Amino acid sequence: MRDEYIHLYWKTVRKKRVFSTPLFDITQVLRESTDGRSGNFIEIDAPKWATVIPWFINEEGIASFVMVRQYRHGSNSVTVEFPAGIVEGNETPQQAALRELEEETGFIPTGKVVELGSVSPNPAFMNNRVWFYLVEGVVKEGEKDFDPHEQLDTLILPVEEVLELMGTSEFDNGIMVIAQAFFLRYAQNNQHLLG
Repeated sequence: MRDEYIHLYWKTVRKKRVFSTPLFDITQVLRESTDGRSGNFIEIDAPKWATVIPWFINEEGIASFVMVRQYRHGSNSVTVEFPAGIVEGNETPQQAALRELEEETGFIPTGKVVELGSVSPNPAFMNNRVWFYLVEGVVKEGEKDFDPHEQLDTLILPVEEVLELMGTSEFDNGIMVIAQAFFLRYAQNNQHLLG
């Protein structure tokens, strides 16, 4: 907590779980402001998430990403995304990202893994974070191992195409737009990634 922002912090008085699901809990939180106001707020208590950006040069010499196309229940739509998922048990976010890469695509890393950063996906009411990793070099040597309700296709797409389409049509998952932003920031000093 930074001293110059101390006047903006609200004190947590009480927390009460009001609903549980397999993916998250809903918690009611009573908080008090520094100027004496109080109120009940809702927090989504969700697990950590991890996203991996698998980059490689394809057989034609084109910088490419390994991505997945899958149905999303929340939006009732099919989306194109980087492999991603929940950080389980005692996993680190990096371990989860690499596990998701292999489980969803059958690809494994052959090059360096770089942590690009992490963000709060929606700090207005969610208390979790999502981490982003870049893998520079992958090969298809692993085995796909979908979760019980996963059904997806593996895609190999040129970096240039993904950068152009991100945020439109099937590429409208907000977390993936954030992943692209982290990728582009890193690529400023690593131009070979852009092809």
